[in-house]
Amino acid sequence: MSGPYRRDRPGAQRSYHFRPTVSRVTLASPSTMRTFPTPFPHEKCAVRSLPLPLALTARISPVAVLACAGWVLTSGPAAPSAAAGHQKDRSTSTQSSSGSSDPSSAAAAKAFSAAPSPCGSVPAAAVKSLVPGAKTAGKEIPSTDARLRRTCSWNALQGYDYRWLDVSFEVSGSQQEAQQEYQQRVKEKSGGGAVPGLGDSAYSVVNLTTEDKQQTREGVVMVRLSNALVIVTYNGSDFETKKAPDTDEINKGAIQAARAAVGALGGGQSQSG
Repeated sequence: MSGPYRRDRPGAQRSYHFRPTVSRVTLASPSTMRTFPTPFPHEKCAVRSLPLPLALTARISPVAVLACAGWVLTSGPAAPSAAAGHQKDRSTSTQSSSGSSDPSSAAAAKAFSAAPSPCGSVPAAAVKSLVPGAKTAGKEIPSTDARLRRTCSWNALQGYDYRWLDVSFEVSGSQQEAQQEYQQRVKEKSGGGAVPGLGDSAYSVVNLTTEDKQQTREGVVMVRLSNALVIVTYNGSDFETKKAPDTDEINKGAIQAARAAVGALGGGQSQSG
């Protein structure tokens, strides 16, 4: 190295030294002009060794290494981000809650595995009131698949008054299928209205038909309860007057039977019948 600094040979312990600057002092005699090298006073203690003592360096080095390692683990490029940790925790929590809710969701999606017998769904007193003269036990109508659809019928002619009551239980594969079927049937029988407080959803409609001058008034109530449908049909005619019972009588009678049937079906919920 040039200048006032000198570097020791390669491989040796590095130290830097000041080289004294030489000034020239000239004597005043004109006959003999001589100069003598004289160091400046401030350069007397200029020689200094820069490296730390070996003992102190040995003590500090492990601390520095550990500090660097800690930075790499917590803040360096290899450190996992906090967001990733939170995301993993959130994912684990979601999976746990999802796994715990699956059984209840499956139970809610399908509460009925088969249609129970509807003949015992309407109390005997209600049958006597709605269908005078009918056998209270009712008669089950044969079905192509009794596991999915079962119907019970009560009918009687007392004097000239005729009454007919049908109650059907239908079971779908899921709540969604039952809801779709319910909505389709409501669309097919327009002109009615919702029945509050009955099942998951309920609809009632009354229609009047005339054949050979004989009137018949029929009321239909459709109820969805979970993945099951309850269909009640109630109609009547008066063969003496050729008239039909009024709308209020038929509508109230159909809703009364529907409430009894839904109560019986709900009591057998999740049962195979």
